Amino acid sequence: MTADQLKKAAAEAAVNAYVKSGMKLGLGTGSTITFGIDLIGARLRSGVLKDIVGVSTSERTTKQAKALGIPLVELSSVPHLDVAIDGADEVLKVDGAFFLIKGLGGALLREKDVARKSKRFIVVGDDGKVVAKLGTKSALPVEVDVGAWQAVAKALEGLKGGVKLREDGGKPYVTDNGNFIVDVKWAGGIDDPRALARTLDALAGVKAHGLFLDMTEAVVLAGAQGVVTLTP
Repeated sequence: MTADQLKKAAAEAAVNAYVKSGMKLGLGTGSTITFGIDLIGARLRSGVLKDIVGVSTSERTTKQAKALGIPLVELSSVPHLDVAIDGADEVLKVDGAFFLIKGLGGALLREKDVARKSKRFIVVGDDGKVVAKLGTKSALPVEVDVGAWQAVAKALEGLKGGVKLREDGGKPYVTDNGNFIVDVKWAGGIDDPRALARTLDALAGVKAHGLFLDMTEAVVLAGAQGVVTLTP
């Protein structure tokens, strides 16, 4: 199977298993969940799904959902979401939980807000996302206030991280929330994700980071042998 076929298989399996009529849904961002949003839109049009309301995690997802006729509301207008489905850049299963790196698509702040407000957070992807240690394949995205990015970068370098300001066409990449992103790599990966998350949460100028820890109910992965669902 091609990479897109694997992504489609995982996304469609998650929609089949977790999305029901009447739900309030968190709609993630990225190449994998795009296939799931397409399926939700098709099922709404056919009447298989009814009374679905979505909350988007990015302007890209908003544009796609609106084109498919999926009704959208703001996250602040709902007390909770029934399910959020999103992709991940790295997945680590450890100590009865999942640790993720997310945010290479640039929507990590909204993605984390949606995941936190969801009763069930479901991750989709191909089995190449599974790692033995976080940070060994992907950099860790950190969304930062524009005026504070250099100070944040210096602090991250003090934590022995290799820091690179994300760019788009030779200019700093600007998120939907008007912030910059610095991508950070540690030689040998991230030794203690929970400790690093606490440090980043306390760092002035950091709006969000791509460590999604202890938030995921299930990970739906597609590979050469088919689709499997992992639970903690």
